[in-house]
Amino acid sequence: MQAQRWMWILWPAFLLACALEVLVFALVDPGDLNWRGEALGASRQAVYTAGFFAFWLLATAAGALTLLLARPAAELNSPAD
Repeated sequence: MQAQRWMWILWPAFLLACALEVLVFALVDPGDLNWRGEALGASRQAVYTAGFFAFWLLATAAGALTLLLARPAAELNSPAD
């Protein structure tokens, strides 16, 4: 059951990360990104990859929090089996 819950979180988060990657990098050129006034110094592919994983992590956290808050209190407060 635990693996199924993780898939409820990870699969939609993956799809959202894909959509966000397309939307954000259609508008933002990774070569133009700066950090503290200096060029980022990473390749475009590295920025795309880091962006994808950041989007996936944020979407996973949101999905996990939603699933946690949807659980009944009795299930959360019962001792682990």
